[in-house]
Parts: sequence; structure tokens; C-alpha cells
Amino acid sequence: MLNIISPILSVLLGFLVVFILKPKQPKHLKLLLAFSGAFLLSITVFDYLPEVYQKKSNQVGLFIMMGILLQIILEFFSKGAEHGHVHVSKETKEFPWLLFISLSIHSILEGIPIDTHHNLIYGIIIHKLPIAIILSTFFMASKLSKTKVVLFLLLFALMTPLGVLLSQNFEIVKTYYYELSAIVIGIFLHISTTILFESNEGHKFNIAKLSTIIIAVVIAYFI
Repeated sequence: MLNIISPILSVLLGFLVVFILKPKQPKHLKLLLAFSGAFLLSITVFDYLPEVYQKKSNQVGLFIMMGILLQIILEFFSKGAEHGHVHVSKETKEFPWLLFISLSIHSILEGIPIDTHHNLIYGIIIHKLPIAIILSTFFMASKLSKTKVVLFLLLFALMTPLGVLLSQNFEIVKTYYYELSAIVIGIFLHISTTILFESNEGHKFNIAKLSTIIIAVVIAYFI
């Protein structure tokens, strides 16, 4: 049940942070993004990747590359919302279907391995929180109606639990679990490294970001 509820609560918390606190300082959000990227990458490298290679080493690399390519394709439509960018016009009044569909595919896939690989839920929760804050901040400032904003965020919050339910109830997902897991690893590797590279503006040394990344890696190692 925790695997179902936690991703929803993470998105809800992100929305409430924006709705109540109305944050205007991007510096702290970039640190949160850096932490989430480092933590997700560490969880993937320390636990998830070795497990998949151990259980099914045959062609794992191929499926990881497929995951990286799939994420690149999804970002063509989402414009990088998975790692903190929203490029939909603030003047739009239409429901952003392309953004929603690409984020949904990403979220459903990331939900598939959660039920088997329990530590992954922490990485996904921390990954979703800054994304939810960024999406909420953007949509609250746009001309989208509040109904559409709430609908978008609610459906977005439900996609990862949907992936969990698919892994629990559909035999085809269970049959190809490790192939799908390798694809998810590729997605995580692309997103987390992109977040880390982009969080370092101008490639300048920043002690706060470096400390944040080191803390995230250490926490992920000892979980």
C-alpha cells in the first residue's frame, strides 16, 4: 500500500508547497533537484542496476540503451519536464496533452519495478517532489483553469501507482519484468545525469550543490 500512496503524497506535497508557501527563490529548488538527481542515480547504481544484471545479464545493456533513447523521445514532447523544465506557453488555456502523455508514460514505467525493488520508492518520491513543485508553480501562473491544473496533477500523481498495479496484476509485465526494468534503468540514468549536469550552471564550482550531491549519495548508499 505504501508503494501506491507514497508517489501520490509526493505530488500532493509539491502542490501544497506551491499553493501555501508560493516559493519565489529558484536557488533552493535547484538544490532539491540536484539532491533528487544524485539520490536517484545512486539508488539505481548501488542497488537496482546490479540486481537486474545479476538476475538477467543477457542483453540488459541493449534494453538500458532503449530506455535512454525512449526518454530522449519522451522529452521531445515534454520539453524536459522530467528534469525540471516546463516550456508550455503560459498563455495557453488548453490542457497540455503532449506533456501529460509523455509524463504519464515515464511515470507508469517507473512504477513497474517499485513493488519488487522496495528501496526504489524513496528515489521516485524524492524525484517527484521537485517536479511537482515546478509543474505546480508553472500551472498556477498560467492561464489554465484551476480545474485543469488540479486534474493534470491528480492524473500525474496516479500514473506511478498505475505502474505498480500493472506489475502486480498483468502476467505480460511479470514475464518481461527484467527487460522493462532495464528500460527503466536507462530512463533513470538519463534523467538523473541530466539533472546533475544542468544543476551546475556554467560548470562553476558550487559548494552548496556539491555538498547536496554528496549527502544524497551517502544517504542512498546506507539505505
